[in-house]
Formats: sequence, structure tokens, C-alpha cells
Amino acid sequence: MSGTDPQAGLTAAIIPARGGSKGVPRKNLRRVGGVPLIERAVRAATLAEGVDLVVVTTDDPEIAAAARGAGARIVERPPELAGDTASSEGALLHALDVLEADGIRVDTVVFVQATSPFIPSTAIAEAADGVRSGRYDSAFSAVATYGFLWRADAGGLAHGINHDPSHRPRRQDREPHHLETGAFYVFGADGFRRAGHRFFGRIGIVEVPESSAIEIDDEEQLTLAGLLAAATSEGAPIPASALVTDFDGVHTDDTATVDSEGRESVRVSRDDGMGVARLRRAGIPMLILSTEQNPVVARRAEKLRVPVLHGVDDKAAALAAWAEEHGIPLADIAYVGNDVNDLGALGIVGWPVAVANAHPAVKAASRVVLTRRGGDGAVREVIERILAASNHAHGSEAD
Repeated sequence: MSGTDPQAGLTAAIIPARGGSKGVPRKNLRRVGGVPLIERAVRAATLAEGVDLVVVTTDDPEIAAAARGAGARIVERPPELAGDTASSEGALLHALDVLEADGIRVDTVVFVQATSPFIPSTAIAEAADGVRSGRYDSAFSAVATYGFLWRADAGGLAHGINHDPSHRPRRQDREPHHLETGAFYVFGADGFRRAGHRFFGRIGIVEVPESSAIEIDDEEQLTLAGLLAAATSEGAPIPASALVTDFDGVHTDDTATVDSEGRESVRVSRDDGMGVARLRRAGIPMLILSTEQNPVVARRAEKLRVPVLHGVDDKAAALAAWAEEHGIPLADIAYVGNDVNDLGALGIVGWPVAVANAHPAVKAASRVVLTRRGGDGAVREVIERILAASNHAHGSEAD
């Protein structure tokens, strides 16, 4: 879009994401399930039906690059709107002014916060439709709660807020209250300009699942979000167009036996061999990448009929070079690792994957955590999930 092509009536998702953060340094770029928070927010907004434009307003070039890579339009936020005391409302108004100056008229604003990693796109769509249709002037995401709320007075004594402590009705006999999640807010642009705030007029509540309500304000919440991301990824298809794996701890159980002549042998899974054969027949490229300069790696790769790069010190550089040579975007590659020397490679691909018994740092950096351990069918599991995504895509095209 540009000033020469003015558009009216747009629904724009605007995501404020400044570079500074005290509680969690570089928070908007931290990964949950192997995906930076800013990218997760852009994806959620992009997938929401009825959202015409996704904008990230930021003062940080690295955040801008990540958001742009995910498909967002970037608005450069001035320093006076990016400090610790700056308001989100100020950043939103500035973004609207920039868009309007470029000939883009926004009627409905979807204010998305990247600190919420599990935003349901369907709920964004529901809220936006509610505002566009005139049911609400503004709306927000919330979870229903039937909890008994209390407050403590100056003396530390407890008082009921939403209930009479002497009367404890059953859950089914109580009216729910709603807790704001902070994930998203939707409102008319003109009404927002007049009010200068996200809540005005007829305010609607859009309920979201409690599992989606986590908001990242500290390292503990970031860790919990990573665990939740791993749990929800179980069994899901992996739409990768190429597979690259480590060897030790992925194809093997990370142990070795040594005979009296110093020859090593390792334990692998026949199940993995069948999976590799299926992947090869499907025409999906695969590479084994290992730091070990060991004949057993080459022999196993030869048996699987898979190319191998071993004795590699910098896995990320080797992976990037292989991808460029074969014309495969890094975003389309699944890399499976198990230990800290895999973190570099995991950080540059679109589908970082950890085996079930991987190092905690590897699990935290991964978008998918497998249910199988290295040497016990982990390679077969990731291949089946890649093939499931490939089969689904081909079926959709056939329709």
C-alpha cells in the first residue's frame, strides 16, 4: 500500500513492540515454542479473518526485521514514544497518523500485545466483527472466572470482593466474572481518537480459553509458556519442505560402546530407517549434520541413502550453506537436535525440533518437542509429521 493507492474502511492490527524491557530483556524477540513473541503475534493477527493489514510499531531494528519477515508492515516509533513511561495508546495514535499520511484509512483497530504468545485468531476475528457491525464500540479478550475474589485491608484482614463470605453458592449457581487477558483490544479508530483510550462506549467481552491467557512479564512465565507450547504441539503436522538432523542423540540414544581396538558402535532404531525411506520416496530432501568425525556416522548415512556433513564445527553456517546451495528457504526447514551445540542451527530454521530427552535449553528453543527419545524412533516421528503436513497440503490443492 502507498499514498498513491488510498484505501478506506480497513481493519488494521497494530502491535506495539519496543526494544527496551526491564523484566525480561529483549522480551519481544524471546522465543516461545521456538518462535519469537513478535512473530507469534504477527501470525495470530494475520490469520484472523477480516484483518486487512498487520502493522508493528517499534523503535528496534531487530524487532522490525523479525516482524517484516513474518509479513508485517513496519512503523518506526520515535524515541519519545518508546521509553519506559510511554503509553501504548500513544504508540497506536502515532501509527494511525503514519498510516493516514500514507493514504491508508483505518476504521477498526485491533491492538495486539506480543507478550501474549497464545492469541486465538478466531477470537480476534470475533471481536473485530463485533466492532465493525456496531454491536460494540470497543471490545477486549477475557477469561471467565468463577473464583471467589478477596482483598486485604491495611491491617491485613480479608474482605470478600465479589461474594459474601458467609454465603458460598455452588459454581453452577454463581455468575461468572471476567479477567482481562491483555492479549488484544479492538475499537473503532475514530472513537479511539476522541477518547484517547482503548475502552469507550459500549464495551464488549470476547471470551478466550484460559490456556491462551498467559502473559509474559517475567522469566518464570516465559518458561511456563514454553512448556505449554511444547504440550500443545504434540502430534501436530510439521509443514517443512526439508529435514536436517543431528546424529548423536537423535539417530542414536547418545551412547556408544567401544571394543578393545577402539572401534565404536552405536544403537539406532530400525523404525527410523523405515521413516527415512518414506521421506525419500516422497521426494523431501534430508541431511544429517554432525560435529563427530566418525566412520559410524558415514556408514549409517550411507545405509539410509542420506547425504551427510560430519566433522562440522559450526552447524548453523553449514546448514545455511546447504540450504542456499539447494535453494531451500531456512523458514521451510525442520532441524532436529538434542544438545546445546544444536542451538545455533535451531535458531535459524522455521521448524526447530527437539527430541523428547533433549537438553532443557534445546527444548526451550524448539517449536516442537517430540514424544520419542533419540535412538528410539524420534526421526520416524518427525518424518511422519512432515509427511502428514505434505499429504494434507496436496489434498487441499486437489480440492
